[in-house]
Amino acid sequence: MLIGLLQCDDVAPELQAHHGNYPEMFERLFTAIDPTLEFRVWRCHEGEIPTDVNAVDAWLTTGSKQGVNDGDAWIEALCGFLNRLWKEEKPLVGVCFGHQLIAKALGGEVVKNASGWGVGMSFNQLIRRAEWMEPWQEGLDLVVSHQDQVSRLPEQAVVLAKSDFCPFYLVQVGKTFLGIQGHPEFTKAYSADLMELLRRQVPGNRIREGMASLNAPVDNHLMVRWVLNFMRQALWHQTSTETTETNPPVNQ
Repeated sequence: MLIGLLQCDDVAPELQAHHGNYPEMFERLFTAIDPTLEFRVWRCHEGEIPTDVNAVDAWLTTGSKQGVNDGDAWIEALCGFLNRLWKEEKPLVGVCFGHQLIAKALGGEVVKNASGWGVGMSFNQLIRRAEWMEPWQEGLDLVVSHQDQVSRLPEQAVVLAKSDFCPFYLVQVGKTFLGIQGHPEFTKAYSADLMELLRRQVPGNRIREGMASLNAPVDNHLMVRWVLNFMRQALWHQTSTETTETNPPVNQ
């Protein structure tokens, strides 16, 4: 499977030497689960927006230090591309900023979280089980780093996981879109270094809580298995839909 990575930011230069940039993070994690995967990267935050929705098998949108409501030209252009993917029923998974961008592009709402920053580990309860969630478990614990989050869902959205801090943590929209507020690509070591970098922006007590939370296990490999299962199921849905449209059933 060829995955198109819609890159929406760069890792801070001082952290890249040890942790790599976002494409390396995603490729390292995903190919650990499936070595046959291939990636193609578009640097959307520099205005490189894809034009062909069929250029890859499935799409993946990264996080960003910018917010989906910032009004930058590239953000609006990427929203337009996501709308094209939606209309063409192409598989898309959005991570953090990408999750929020799905909501914005499809008519939902994103706001600053009144509870402030989410950093370190997030602990979430699965409230609905989709068939692609194999192997199954009742919780989903991932690294987070965000102050924006989805406040109103778009149509056809179904919440799969939530916490008190983030009610719309894992959301499927229709058959082909999936949004994840957490960062499966972030290691706990990167989260710790990122929190050190954010000390001027994030209250000290929240940083201390975030650092302490990193002692817990992280479900990043499970989340990637689910993402790949979802992408393959979405591809099957797309193929079956196209086949039905090309060869409609014959009335007897």
